[in-house]
Amino acid sequence: MSRYEKGKKCIESIQEKSVEEIFKDLEDIAPDLSRFVIEYPYAEIYTREEVDLKTREICTVAALTVLGTIPQLKEHINAALNVGNTPTEIVEIMMQMSAYCGFPKAINALMAAKEVFTDRDLL
Repeated sequence: MSRYEKGKKCIESIQEKSVEEIFKDLEDIAPDLSRFVIEYPYAEIYTREEVDLKTREICTVAALTVLGTIPQLKEHINAALNVGNTPTEIVEIMMQMSAYCGFPKAINALMAAKEVFTDRDLL
């Protein structure tokens, strides 16, 4: 299996969208970037056996909370839910991150989580 196929399989196992749907907005401006994302973090990092996908996704939610990257955070909140994290765990991690990124970013992350939870009828 190629790196691209391995990464695509991983992404599609944790997301509810196809790779093509996830990266469609990059196709006309930077198609290689979507390939880089598929082949490196998803094929090489997410598929390592030392840490399960549930742990990897909650770590990703924490990192994106700290960075304040809301569109990507929403995608990974969905992925975190898809691999077994609970809304309570996600909220607790975001609250913990407030000590490292500040209240504005934590609040923004929690509002993103609220939107995802509402969309999924989890509130």
